[in-house]
Amino acid sequence: MEPTKSKVPLEAVQLYNVFIHGGMSRRDFMGGLQKFAIGGLTAAALMEALMPNYAAAQQVAPTDNRIKASYETIPSPNGNGYIRGYLVRPISADTRNATPTKLPGVIVVHENRGLNPHIEDVARRFAMANFMAFAPDGLTSVGGFPGDDYQGGQLFGKVNGAKMTEDMVAAALWLKNRADCTGKITATGFCYGGGIANTLAVRLGADLAAAAPFYGGVPQAADVAKIKAAILVHHGELDTRTAATWPAYHTALDAAGVPNEGHVYPGAVHGFHCDATPERYNKAAADFAWNRTVEWFNQYARA
Repeated sequence: MEPTKSKVPLEAVQLYNVFIHGGMSRRDFMGGLQKFAIGGLTAAALMEALMPNYAAAQQVAPTDNRIKASYETIPSPNGNGYIRGYLVRPISADTRNATPTKLPGVIVVHENRGLNPHIEDVARRFAMANFMAFAPDGLTSVGGFPGDDYQGGQLFGKVNGAKMTEDMVAAALWLKNRADCTGKITATGFCYGGGIANTLAVRLGADLAAAAPFYGGVPQAADVAKIKAAILVHHGELDTRTAATWPAYHTALDAAGVPNEGHVYPGAVHGFHCDATPERYNKAAADFAWNRTVEWFNQYARA
């Protein structure tokens, strides 16, 4: 697997990852980019190259006639009262019968910026793979994703983390119990969302069939024994902090008798799956990870 070539220095990409995770202000980020502004590249050009381009990365249009999408608001009594999310189903599954065909479900959880257009697109991609997908917005209680990733990150820090977790649990159980769901659900997510996919595996036990966290935080060692879902883990080789968690997690999952598999992709950085941020995106790694995830969910949620 060849790593994706980039015109932006790796150090600038890593600086961006610190910035989007709240580790520095916008002013400090721009100041840090100045040292890489060489060879005709300005700090402003570097900033533009690193920030997401949702339109260019969209794979399935919201108006695609092969899917049915809607925004749903569901109760979350143990969380922030309610949570809004994006529900997508393939239309082809419903055209042969008067009642909707039951499908396995996927919870798709965003990074620490809220339900942005990229995560909605990922939900639509799962619909194209013949799942029903629900992507909850953890920023619902503060007005939802504001349309800008930086502002979304600022809002993210204002939401009570424990209550946001309860919102995600409520979203998963709502999906599982829908009449048009088979009752078998899976979870995936990216960074914060990867950690939530692992958390849902702990919290839901046998109510979750499988999880595929992308570069997410791992559960406490004592909680791994609660997991019943099959776990598929994805990390980037250059995302050393999160990738380093895999060996111990793998050992704990094995000890608990949990089916599991992990992949550390050569040359890939944190956020490698996100084609909306082309300087982090690694197409080879992203394609491998996506295909493995769909196969994993088919194996464990359609049996």
